Amino acid sequence: MFSTRDDKGGRALLAYGLALVFGAGSAALALAWLDSEPAHADPSTPPAVSSAAPLATPASLDGDGTLFGPPRPPDYLDVVRGELAAGETLHSTLTRMGIPGSTVHEIAIEMRPVFDFRFARPGDRFRLARKPDGEVVDFEYRTSAIEGYRLYRVGEELVATAMSANLVARVETLVGVVTNSVYNAIRNLGESGQLAHDFSELFAWEVDFNREVRPGDEFRILYERIYQEDADGNEVYVRPGRILAAEYHGANESHTAILYERDDGDSGYYRPDGTAIDRQFLRAPLKYTRVTSPFSWSRMHPILRVRRPHLGIDYGAPYGTPVWSVADGEVVTVARLGGLGKAVKIRHANGYVSTYGHLQRYADDLRVGSRVKRKQVIGYVGSTGLATGPHVHYDLRKNGKSLNPAKVQTPPAPPIPSSELAAFQIARDATLAQLDPTPIAALGEAL
Repeated sequence: MFSTRDDKGGRALLAYGLALVFGAGSAALALAWLDSEPAHADPSTPPAVSSAAPLATPASLDGDGTLFGPPRPPDYLDVVRGELAAGETLHSTLTRMGIPGSTVHEIAIEMRPVFDFRFARPGDRFRLARKPDGEVVDFEYRTSAIEGYRLYRVGEELVATAMSANLVARVETLVGVVTNSVYNAIRNLGESGQLAHDFSELFAWEVDFNREVRPGDEFRILYERIYQEDADGNEVYVRPGRILAAEYHGANESHTAILYERDDGDSGYYRPDGTAIDRQFLRAPLKYTRVTSPFSWSRMHPILRVRRPHLGIDYGAPYGTPVWSVADGEVVTVARLGGLGKAVKIRHANGYVSTYGHLQRYADDLRVGSRVKRKQVIGYVGSTGLATGPHVHYDLRKNGKSLNPAKVQTPPAPPIPSSELAAFQIARDATLAQLDPTPIAALGEAL
């Protein structure tokens, strides 16, 4: 089951569903609007030490039990299915399958408000249904197991919709002992590298996970496990969600972090005494896959093939990944900046300016002069400008001087306000109580 973001309004979607119900006797339309906020944990679900089930893998468009939007049209239509191979585009793939170029052009134009096929990737899957005369009735395009797009006909009109799976968050606890690295310890317990990355980023200012980790170090993570509900009501594990609390116990010191939402709506990680784990600046402006190019005073440019300074960090991530501001500030540039392509510049306190380049598009309503909060989305990963693939170029300067974002030490974020300290302490105690106090040595599945 999936929820939708419909650019042409819910009435067209409802009309389509009613037409199917009364015209073809199809199943009733069941849709929910997409909630852009992160899934929240079900507080009634007790935490449990978990070795974690394997991640869900994409299935065929007809056999995975999931549906993007309205019921699919009747099977008597001409239906083709496929997957983009490396080096192919939607146009080359569909025309190779016998679909006229004019039909492919119509799909691309109608889908443009929600998806630009210039950003299609190998592995994307599609399903096209047409009438015998070739008229497009329904086109479904999946960019992942839980995200995709739908183009469907309502009378004479084609409606384009971006969709995402209905997700359910369950709270669980992961407990383990390090043998050689935190990453391997978490992976060996059956969880994804994403959780290992998030855990390491959480304590990045506290622990050097490349040098300070020792065999025998212990960790506990209270976190959300995100499940996707299929058409039969079954829950399939998709990925880890937010870390709600975490502990790391080394040979000489221990660290604890608790996620807390303040009265002003912002959230952050705090120590049990209310001081902030977070710094004024985030370590990175997105959830990235890998660093594709580090800060350097002399780098061979991958396109220009000349050595020149690379005064920032390139973070690789899939097209459309949200990019956020690393700190509170004021937007001073929303424009194309030469080789950086579509870029955003933000002025922060104390003379800092951050820049984000190669964006696919900007966040809605982002303008010069806009005030943005720390971790507010300002754009989406792309490859505009001089770029060989999807990534964000992020650089940070102070009073015009370039800084290496990986090494800069910015001040800590503000602590819990004194007016909220009592509420924080209540929430802290309730959250930490969910981190299983059983000694690690007694937890067989963590050894």
